[in-house]
Amino acid sequence: MLTVLESITLSTDFLEKKGIESPRMNAELLLAEILNCKRLDLYLAFDRPLVDKEIVKYREFISRRGKFEPLQYILGKVEFYGLEFKVNRSVLIPRQETEILIDTIKEGVNNSHPLKILDIGCGSGNISITLAKNLTNSTVLGIDISKEAIETALINMKNNDCEKNVEFNIADIMDVNFANSYSGFDIIVSNPPYVSESEYQNLQKEIINYEPPTAVTDGNDGYKFYRRISEVSAEILNPNGKLYFEAGAGQAEKIKTIMTDNGFTNIRFAKDYLGIDRVIHGEKL
Repeated sequence: MLTVLESITLSTDFLEKKGIESPRMNAELLLAEILNCKRLDLYLAFDRPLVDKEIVKYREFISRRGKFEPLQYILGKVEFYGLEFKVNRSVLIPRQETEILIDTIKEGVNNSHPLKILDIGCGSGNISITLAKNLTNSTVLGIDISKEAIETALINMKNNDCEKNVEFNIADIMDVNFANSYSGFDIIVSNPPYVSESEYQNLQKEIINYEPPTAVTDGNDGYKFYRRISEVSAEILNPNGKLYFEAGAGQAEKIKTIMTDNGFTNIRFAKDYLGIDRVIHGEKL
């Protein structure tokens, strides 16, 4: 019967041959999920034999990862800003760099004052929920065009116990009548699809084959949603309201121009861990 160590070793070799990055870490995290323990706990149980049902489940997980299915989808969850979020193929996997968006908003507001926040393209709800948990006097509305994404966000809202100040709705920012239905926001935030159509096919297999395309690419030049959201935000933000975007590498200056053309001022950038201008934010006059 296979032991924990033997299973990890065999799985690591398999994933490495398939071209999976960090194969050992992936093998350990998947086994830890099956054994319902922390990854480091495996090192104290190397000689423990796996029972048949554990072996069957582990082989299934390793096979899926070997086909480049993202680890987070296999586990069905991801940690973001210290919170746990359910994820599936209907939502983009929350990334570490998006935590900088949260940090930037927190640093730029006074938590003692109630704020009305709109999260456009909320996906799993990670931005909406994290802001609600950290800006406790605020109310947050998350919108997304995907019914399945909203269903996932609602589960995450309940799991993170923030039903009191978070709401999720199905809505399309591209709707010409959008501004007639939403208004009076102090903050608008968005991590929109920003990969251009031409760049999309060059992305990792994990993204192309598994993550929802509409959450990754705008099917255009990468700036379609920045233009539309800036236009709408200029209408529905309160005076001195703030607009926050996450952006891809090399996009910041172009987005700044788009925001300026729509009347936003005091536009600033925040860099990510690699020195890329990852967050762009400005104020409505």
